[in-house]
Amino acid sequence: MDAVRVALLREVLAGTEWLGATRRFAGVLRGSVVSHGGGLLLVGTPEYEPWHLAAHLVDEAAWSGTPELAPTLVRHDARPSDPAHLSVGPGRLAAARRGETLLVVSPDRPDAPLLEQAHDARRAGATVLSLGPGEGELAAMAHESLAVPEGTDLDLDTVQHLVSAAAGENAVPAPRGRRRFRDRLSRLADQLTAPPPARW
Repeated sequence: MDAVRVALLREVLAGTEWLGATRRFAGVLRGSVVSHGGGLLLVGTPEYEPWHLAAHLVDEAAWSGTPELAPTLVRHDARPSDPAHLSVGPGRLAAARRGETLLVVSPDRPDAPLLEQAHDARRAGATVLSLGPGEGELAAMAHESLAVPEGTDLDLDTVQHLVSAAAGENAVPAPRGRRRFRDRLSRLADQLTAPPPARW
């Protein structure tokens, strides 16, 4: 979904709770990765792989000058022979540590092994975010959760587009007090002098 379609979708959703909810969630996501700088781990379930969100976040990271938004996609069926960006398996979740952010995307309640891995990541100090049905153990355990229950006007894929677009916007503020003025000034200088990102 390109920027024009996202803008049209936002017009259609004006006056609903979705715009505010997706922007708040995107603000937490962006604030977490920017302030901690430890990297973003993105994982789905064995049945649902959020590769489309991963691609959009990579684009938003380049366009916004926020490389921290580019996620590591963790795949349940990753093989060593896969390309490097597709070969990260669930073992990476066991290595999650303080400063990292784990975003779990699932259309249904995650299975027990994924819940256990998310719990372990949180205990190790990682920030855990969830995007999915908004009920159950994962939503209760996550630091921030965006619920996309069944029967709503939007589906999970559309909400992911809204979140990724909002995460890349400069208007999404990082949590107060987390970034110093000199850091913001340095980032602005880098953005002004960098060549435009190439699409992939």
